[in-house]
Amino acid sequence: MTQEALAELNAGFERASAGEIVQWAVEQFHPRLCLTASMTDAVLIDVATKVEPSIEVVFIDTGYHFPETLATVEEVRRRYGLNLRIMTVRQPTVPLWKSDPVNCCSPAKLEQLERALVGKAAWMSGLRRQEASTRKQAPIVTRDRRGLVKVNPLANWTDLDVEGYIADHDVPVNPLLKQGYPSIGCWPCTKPVTAGEDPRSGRWSGLAKTECGIHDEVLPPAPK
Repeated sequence: MTQEALAELNAGFERASAGEIVQWAVEQFHPRLCLTASMTDAVLIDVATKVEPSIEVVFIDTGYHFPETLATVEEVRRRYGLNLRIMTVRQPTVPLWKSDPVNCCSPAKLEQLERALVGKAAWMSGLRRQEASTRKQAPIVTRDRRGLVKVNPLANWTDLDVEGYIADHDVPVNPLLKQGYPSIGCWPCTKPVTAGEDPRSGRWSGLAKTECGIHDEVLPPAPK
């Protein structure tokens, strides 16, 4: 699949529903397809399992998740009967969030993501443009730095779209969302935010860092 083809698909998917985008990904790549989940909510999981109940869902357990996040993992697993694959990070003697907070996510998340994507042709995430200024240009479909197709079916969803879907479909959510944590990562580097602040301003507060590296994507060129 060429970059030009991906660019054309990306343009067309701007008018498609998330379910239609997931359906395309399943038809093209399943079973060499997975979905990564942070367990902030289960919106993409709800959409994807309606299309293909057996789709593999990957959760990276860094060893530093909030108890509420781990409880959400179990709630979502039971609710959907997930084909869940938990990637567990081996802990160093000195926690990386203490010794090297800027680069902590690289071994904690990226190495496990690499393992999870072995043998895959494509993967999906719940990344959305409205989540942060760094994600404003996020494509719906692109190619990642590994050469795999990366699909973001919710990329053009607004916060209201997400809230409406959760209410309409009774989707499980992480209880921390109601405690001032609109973006939830590991507890050492995640803080609550106040109304009006950037939703991701509570992540890596005080560090020159805005992303963990999982969504380090190569955007497709614009169609000619």
